Amino acid sequence: MYAVIETGGKQYRVQPGEVLAIEKLDAEVGSTVEITAVLTAKKDSVVKIGMPYVEGAKVLARVLEHGRGKKITVFKYKAKKNYKKKQGHRQPYTRIKVEDIVI
Repeated sequence: MYAVIETGGKQYRVQPGEVLAIEKLDAEVGSTVEITAVLTAKKDSVVKIGMPYVEGAKVLARVLEHGRGKKITVFKYKAKKNYKKKQGHRQPYTRIKVEDIVI
């Protein structure tokens, strides 16, 4: 059993019991979130494909933690113009554990 979900502008292929980091959600640690943007779902040999989403399908997941990703350096530079700008960025994320896929 698996599903393809959409959250935070990205798509993820998930299975029950899987732990993944997604774009930050507005949910408390330990709470259960319900993701209804299911693009594709497969259970046994039945595959359902949504247009754009599968009706009635949802993925239930538990929020494990919130955090910030690795730091990246953003460096802007223009040759011969004495212009340079250095910034750092850490993307916030939410780590979730997929508990169930309901079709």
